[in-house]
Amino acid sequence: MTDPTRSEAVPDRFDDFVRQRLDRLLRYATALTCDPHLAQDVVQDVLLRAQRRWDRVSTLHAPDAYVRRMVTNEYLSWRRRRAARHVAATHEALEVLTTPVADHAAHYAERDAMRARIATLPRKQRAALVLRYYENLTYAEIAEALGCGESTVRSHISRALSALRAAEAARTGRTGSVKGVLA
Repeated sequence: MTDPTRSEAVPDRFDDFVRQRLDRLLRYATALTCDPHLAQDVVQDVLLRAQRRWDRVSTLHAPDAYVRRMVTNEYLSWRRRRAARHVAATHEALEVLTTPVADHAAHYAERDAMRARIATLPRKQRAALVLRYYENLTYAEIAEALGCGESTVRSHISRALSALRAAEAARTGRTGSVKGVLA
């Protein structure tokens, strides 16, 4: 039985949930990890855990948000459980996230450079940026997803954007926008 107060109908069957939401979860995890292969591993681990608890998860007010938070938590704890991996910022991974532009080489070079800078951010700062600018969540929703206060979220985002602006300024000699790279 689904909750009528939910904004979007959530399937009662786990298979239907996965079929409808797998692509979005994979895109989200890829944006978080900067590695499509690691993103697949993270989503797979999360979905295996969610499947075992689907009777409970499907009755929650916002199962999508719950599963997204599971993906976020899995990403944040990934380094604690596994050895550090090389962060791949390949053209193929980036192409999945956006539509191509007229000058592919310049677009990819700019995206590769920015993704490399984003990959150097601390994990919580990167997660906060992705949740804010890729998932378009509010500060309150990000705070809930990361398990911290809204002021901490604002601090993570502010510090991340400052670091990215400083890296861009050092690279080009001028300040640039970093928000568009996550869109």
